[in-house]
Amino acid sequence: MNYSSKLLEQAVEEFSKLPGIGKKTALRLVLNLLKREKEDVNRFAMALKNLRDEIRYCKKCHNISDIEICQLCSNPNRDGATLCVVEDIRDVMAVENTQQYKGLYHVLGGVISPMEGVGPQHLNIESLLEKVASGEVKEIIFALSTTMEGDTTNFYIFKKLKNYSVKVSTIARGIAFGDELEYADEITLGRSIANRQPYESSIIN
Repeated sequence: MNYSSKLLEQAVEEFSKLPGIGKKTALRLVLNLLKREKEDVNRFAMALKNLRDEIRYCKKCHNISDIEICQLCSNPNRDGATLCVVEDIRDVMAVENTQQYKGLYHVLGGVISPMEGVGPQHLNIESLLEKVASGEVKEIIFALSTTMEGDTTNFYIFKKLKNYSVKVSTIARGIAFGDELEYADEITLGRSIANRQPYESSIIN
């Protein structure tokens, strides 16, 4: 692709590094920004800068947050005895949209994937075990995507929890195998959480 401007080429190159954005889409986005008022573009750039510079991760659940302890963890109306284990913030948002869950979350930051070089040590598993060891958690709900990697991660954590007196359940298989949690509709996901089953039963079946 030939560009009439080095500045244009650099901007397109940066946009095309985003997932799912090819060079043609990146060019459309950049040209759209050029048509906007300078103040609009400055706000856009500042929002990205603030996101990267000031974003935090909640000290309790590892969810993305603006403050040290996220709004969910600091909400006294949430059930701290129940923890929903998810992969990332998109899954937290998906579960919250169902309005069926009133407990807290634990964000792993990914799933075990040897093919991509992601092992248990790269995930927030130790802090989950520490929460369980404290005795405050009574139930762990596995809500990872129903993929091979998600199931592998579930099983790994389940084995680690064997020595603790905590109920371990998993969302019902209303979500088709191989589906990403974030793409499930709210009704299906809500029913899957409400109709969760003991994790051991899901292994047997």
